[in-house]
Amino acid sequence: MDQATIQKLTRSVGKKFPEMNKVRPSVREQSNTKGNVQFLLTYKGKAELPGGRKISRIVRVVADERGRIIKMSTSK
Repeated sequence: MDQATIQKLTRSVGKKFPEMNKVRPSVREQSNTKGNVQFLLTYKGKAELPGGRKISRIVRVVADERGRIIKMSTSK
């Protein structure tokens, strides 16, 4: 996956999770049952809670080689 596609996906993730704006994801290639190539991007960051507390958050994104998001999930 090229850097422009990763940046595009990072902007999409940043719209939904603002604390992930500047996070560089780890990228891993996957293949599904149809033989298509997919990529798993994992973002790790910290979210700020009311009262000044922080919580670790992990966002996982499955995308195809063109940068279309197939699935997005997050930890609490």
